[in-house]
Amino acid sequence: MQLTQFIDFDAIKPALPASNKRGLLQMLAQAAGQRLGIDPAEVAAAVSERERLGSTGFGNGVAIPHGKIDSIGRVYCMVARLSEPVDYKALDGAPVDLVFFMLSPSDAGADHLKALAAVSRVVRHAPTLEKLRGARSRDALAAVLMGVDEPHAA
Repeated sequence: MQLTQFIDFDAIKPALPASNKRGLLQMLAQAAGQRLGIDPAEVAAAVSERERLGSTGFGNGVAIPHGKIDSIGRVYCMVARLSEPVDYKALDGAPVDLVFFMLSPSDAGADHLKALAAVSRVVRHAPTLEKLRGARSRDALAAVLMGVDEPHAA
């Protein structure tokens, strides 16, 4: 699965202000709920439920909070670069400054895993992370993310 199939490029947040993990997840749940036309509380509950199983702080300053929701028809992802890193209780203990906020239909097991794998491939590639951190606008972030789907990108 390619990023262009599930990332909402119009909703990319290039400098999201967040002071802590809880506030960050609430802001993203609110924004995703508005974009998808669903109750933000439902979004927050789904992501919080997953977060209780263990931190979705992937490492290297990246978090991939995700959840499953009955009321959406496809995998959906918002991307945010934080204006300041927050303590996210990530696996490596590092603060988080890049967030891929992903929602999937409850019955989309395979697509959910494929989307997580696609994001995981991107965030394990140090040069791409560097480009994402250097991008200062929504368009610049989108260009980096679209570029990783190109055949020549690693």
